[in-house]
Amino acid sequence: MPEDIVMVLENISKRYHKNDAFVLKDVSLSVKKAEFIALLGPSGSGKSTLLHIAGLLDMPTSGSIFVEGKNIQKATDDEKTSLRLLKIGFIYQYHHLLQEFSAIENVMLPQLIRGVSKKSAREKAASLLSDMKLKDKPNSFPSELSGGQKQRVAIARALANDPLILLADEPTGNLDPETAFLVLDDLMQIVRSTGMSIIMGTHNYELAEKMDREFLISEGRLLGK
Repeated sequence: MPEDIVMVLENISKRYHKNDAFVLKDVSLSVKKAEFIALLGPSGSGKSTLLHIAGLLDMPTSGSIFVEGKNIQKATDDEKTSLRLLKIGFIYQYHHLLQEFSAIENVMLPQLIRGVSKKSAREKAASLLSDMKLKDKPNSFPSELSGGQKQRVAIARALANDPLILLADEPTGNLDPETAFLVLDDLMQIVRSTGMSIIMGTHNYELAEKMDREFLISEGRLLGK
């Protein structure tokens, strides 16, 4: 496998019960280092399912997943957990912030779980919040933040462990169009500067045009654009 390929989804199919129709049918996708990929399709098309499989949150009915050349089907549960912590960042449509923790504490948490010192985790979290234009909000709690600010904190949290690949599932779907584009512009600039890859599920064609490659999910199949 070429060194610049960070993730491969090979002949992925998925159905949830034996008699159900397939949600995904023989989907294959290779992701290069620093590549931005858009997954287009309406709700229910299979975008989220494919992202969950790429993020090792769900396993395919058939097919293989490779991360940095390693076949994940052969990985133990502990190895998969470690990969999710160290190699994969997640951004969802809803921020899923911990309400009892401040913005900076939410961003520190993945680092602390990884074993980073509290001092280093706080410094990194403060830097990421500043990058996301939240320099003055580190001690604010989610209830004190706007929708756009909450999503900025969620993005900073996803970037906290410098993942190999970022998986974003309609990351600004709950925001108004103007706020959504401001948040996404900041996200794109930060990710471009780090060299990490991103797969973003969206139904926004204007956003998808900013990515390196676009794919449409239709009837469970991945169609290149």
